[in-house]
Amino acid sequence: MRALKRALFGLVGLLMLLSTPAFAQADFYQGKQLKIYIRAAPGGNYDLYGRLIVKYLALALPGRPTPVPVNMPGGSGMTALNYVAEVAPPDGLSLTLVTPSFPMDQALGLNKNLRVDMSGLNWIGNISTSNTYLLTSLISPTKSLDVAQARETLIGVPSTSDITAWMVTLLNRTRGTKFRLVPGYASGPEMNLAIQRGELEGRGTTNPDAIYGYEKPAGESFNVILQMGIKKDLAYSGAPLLTELAVSREQRVAYDFISKVAAISRPIAVARGVPAERVAALRRAFDAAVQDRDFAREAKQSNLEVSPMKGDEVQGIISEIVRTPPADLELVRAAIAAHGGDQTSSER
Repeated sequence: MRALKRALFGLVGLLMLLSTPAFAQADFYQGKQLKIYIRAAPGGNYDLYGRLIVKYLALALPGRPTPVPVNMPGGSGMTALNYVAEVAPPDGLSLTLVTPSFPMDQALGLNKNLRVDMSGLNWIGNISTSNTYLLTSLISPTKSLDVAQARETLIGVPSTSDITAWMVTLLNRTRGTKFRLVPGYASGPEMNLAIQRGELEGRGTTNPDAIYGYEKPAGESFNVILQMGIKKDLAYSGAPLLTELAVSREQRVAYDFISKVAAISRPIAVARGVPAERVAALRRAFDAAVQDRDFAREAKQSNLEVSPMKGDEVQGIISEIVRTPPADLELVRAAIAAHGGDQTSSER
């Protein structure tokens, strides 16, 4: 009789275990492909981050699906976003690294091609809260913002809706710099080659160490003339933080807004409609992936900055950006001379 009771208790325990969320997700993900749609061509920061995170997400998920990176450049990230949000099944198998300026585009109504509600996406996490840096080549006479006020400096961007483009526009409008944007570059490596050829003088990035390869330490291949983010990166202490430059309420509102946008530099999302238990599983897997020692080792080998943020935190910040009070949004619009319309380039 006791043996029968033990057997029954064991069966009940097994059934309870098999009904847990982890086992349910293992049953779903096993034998499937986990795809991340990368908004850029191979070789740049987005490509490196995307390939790395999907590998360790798949390892951390119950059922261990096969990781599949898919490069889908175009529209400064619009092509990949639209595919994941509107075309791929909302089943938790399709992710994308979202362009960090898109929540700002939505809040300000800057891009008529942006159809996806950023606050409606399910945010899985943010790999890096790294600042955005404005760089010029060593041969450029523009080695500081003061010089940029006196001469025209050509800055490459994927499109005029890129976060670097908004930062430069903000500087031109509020500080009298004479940066000229050159849009249409599909990837970071393309901009690097253009700088080497003398077609450009600078570009923006969230990862200065990785721009010119690994032959030279950071700061020996370019000038870092500005950084933008929540707090100053002391590794580039000579470059002013944008928010430190504010001298009026209007500038503080505009600088704080765009700095908050820049702080979400590598956010990962899945579509609206993905089952809650699968979103939770992906968030748990993300938290585990970015703590994995092998993940950290590979990121270091590729000079990828990692300072992760949990998915629910990202969800909150994105909602704050999208729901910024109208009066503050008007101050931001005035600072960047934004009045809506299509701000993307022909790079698609």
